[in-house]
Amino acid sequence: MRDLWAGFGYLTKGQRWVGGHGRWFGFGLLPGLVTLVLYAAALAGLVWGADDLVAWATPFADDWASPWQGVLRGTLTVLAFAFGLFLAVITFTAVTLLVGQPFYESLSEHVDRTEGGEVPGSGLPLWRELWISARDSVRILVRVAFYGVLLFACGFIPVIGQTVVPVVGFCVSGFFLTEELTAVALQRRGVELKERLGLLRGRRLLTLGFGVPLTLAFLVPFLAVFLMPGAVAGATLMARDLVSPLSEDDVEGAVPPAPAPGQPPYGFTKS
Repeated sequence: MRDLWAGFGYLTKGQRWVGGHGRWFGFGLLPGLVTLVLYAAALAGLVWGADDLVAWATPFADDWASPWQGVLRGTLTVLAFAFGLFLAVITFTAVTLLVGQPFYESLSEHVDRTEGGEVPGSGLPLWRELWISARDSVRILVRVAFYGVLLFACGFIPVIGQTVVPVVGFCVSGFFLTEELTAVALQRRGVELKERLGLLRGRRLLTLGFGVPLTLAFLVPFLAVFLMPGAVAGATLMARDLVSPLSEDDVEGAVPPAPAPGQPPYGFTKS
């Protein structure tokens, strides 16, 4: 449980960091605003066309008597919108980070600089960084889509589909949201996607403590835009300690992590 609170602590520290560096807060808002407009249009289109989409997908129910046709299609419409919202929450960060790659790279580097120690750089040209970020985002999206379809199907299970499945969905969203955000700092440190996932699985409660509250906050309209700069800052602080663990005195409430079984020492990559 201490790791869970420590993860939430990184999230609040990131928000405090941008609160104390107002110029960087404004700088980090721009990509989120652009992405928000795109996603708002997409979700509005889903709301407008969800009924027709469900009716097209369930032609076998055309001759069903009332109220069963309405119950089935109404339930599927709600689930379709919930699935779209689930994907929006997960992919919003990936798309925003891709749109704002230069912005968030600069913000993350400045966090490293103000916190002291080495300020790592990838040494790659911008086009190469964008390619790696897009490639890894697609890989994450495939994983998210798999879990999304699985959870969508489980949503039809009585009781469990209305209680357990939403909780699991928020945990899945929080995990992958944290991966996307920490990737900004970890990519500069040469940590590949597979190793990043290993680091986060090794500190699962820490990851969920950071990602789940942020996922819930992202459900509030427009709030995601304002939280993104602080989320990147907090994820950078977390990434620093994942690859170079600090003592318990240095990180409030955090337990110094140890590499997960079968994982390389933190800060090193497999050749």
